[in-house]
Amino acid sequence: MRVLVVDDEKNIRRTMVMAIESMDYEAVGVASGTEALRELRAASFEAVFLDLKLHQESGLDILAEISRLAPKAAVVMVTAYGSIETAVEAMRRGAFDYLPKPCTPEQVRQVLERIERTHRLENRVAELESQLQSELPSFDLVSHSPMMQAALDTAFKAAQSDATVLILGESGTGKSVLAREMHARSSRKSAAFVTVSCPSLSRELLESELFGHVRGAFTGALSDTLGKVAAAEGGTLFLDEIGDLPPAIQAKLLRLLQEREYERVGETKPRRANVRVIAATNHDLSESLQAGKFREDLYYRLNVIALRLPPLRDRVQDIESIAKQQLEFFAARSGKQISGFSPEALRSMQGYRWPGNLRELRNVIERAVILGNGQQIELGDLAEIQPLSTSDICVGGNVSLEEIENEHMRRVIANSRTMDEAAAVLGIDPATLYRKKKKL
Repeated sequence: MRVLVVDDEKNIRRTMVMAIESMDYEAVGVASGTEALRELRAASFEAVFLDLKLHQESGLDILAEISRLAPKAAVVMVTAYGSIETAVEAMRRGAFDYLPKPCTPEQVRQVLERIERTHRLENRVAELESQLQSELPSFDLVSHSPMMQAALDTAFKAAQSDATVLILGESGTGKSVLAREMHARSSRKSAAFVTVSCPSLSRELLESELFGHVRGAFTGALSDTLGKVAAAEGGTLFLDEIGDLPPAIQAKLLRLLQEREYERVGETKPRRANVRVIAATNHDLSESLQAGKFREDLYYRLNVIALRLPPLRDRVQDIESIAKQQLEFFAARSGKQISGFSPEALRSMQGYRWPGNLRELRNVIERAVILGNGQQIELGDLAEIQPLSTSDICVGGNVSLEEIENEHMRRVIANSRTMDEAAAVLGIDPATLYRKKKKL
């Protein structure tokens, strides 16, 4: 935790800084409100000890500026001119606490510990809010797929840095799950993980949700709102489906990434931000660049580390373990004793192409658990998917080489005008193709 001490008495300022540093916190001391605001614009602080009397400046006036510039910083008013009225006024204006001068190191320690506890609770609340969209089981990030393993290895190495990460992949491939796991493995794990769904709101509402707004900024803005950037202070901001980000907000996001600054809607003074950004999209951003729908400079700023998650159809070896995990969750929630999947049901799942990826698999399993009556999930319980058939065969699936070869020949014959033409495409003589066709 970083602490800013604002006191115009040099000895008191130095003593307090040394005391705070002895408690294993980082402390910076300044002598005026002007210096304090400059420090707050340059870096983030979780706590500020602010003297009520600063030469020609009023600590209460500086408190208002700090609240605007660094809304998540807990301000503790410190003064030798204490009174109940002053304390009440300071708290009314947003101070976290009030200490008389001179204050003891133990008093300082206690208030800093309370600030830490409060920040942890706020971060936990912000994280829980981002999870409350649905009470659904998560997916274990364990894979036997080489493509998925490579993506996970890169992600976990990048987790320890503050580099911006762009996660690419089809909808439902687990991009948000991976982003949350990267946060959990980072040095920011004790702070909040905050999600912003870029396509969920209009441009105006999305800008307000992301950066916050001041009272009166637009119709319906009845009070100040901090926004998701402020909520993620010290933690991770996850921008889901960033390919849908409106152009007007792309410029503001670029500024946040490059300069660590942003402005709330209706406000002109910049605010500092200490957040790590992870973005995800199912769009091909290179096409969006060519179409002029996505800024090139923002793309390269986001694309510091790019991860591509393979679709579920390319992770056939993982389907059984993922399906069992989902089955255990939904069976426990419904109070049913279901041991697993029949061989036919498992083969059907492994041969299906899963256009909705992990999300579709989860929904299929949930429905099968709710409507199934047996001790295991049977093929007939998987109403959303068809039994394994030639149309479902995919390379890498649980199918033999003979099945793949036969399906390939069927499709070439169907797309050819004559058997001779089909034989030429397949690289075999027509007589051999005629013999094979009889067995198809």
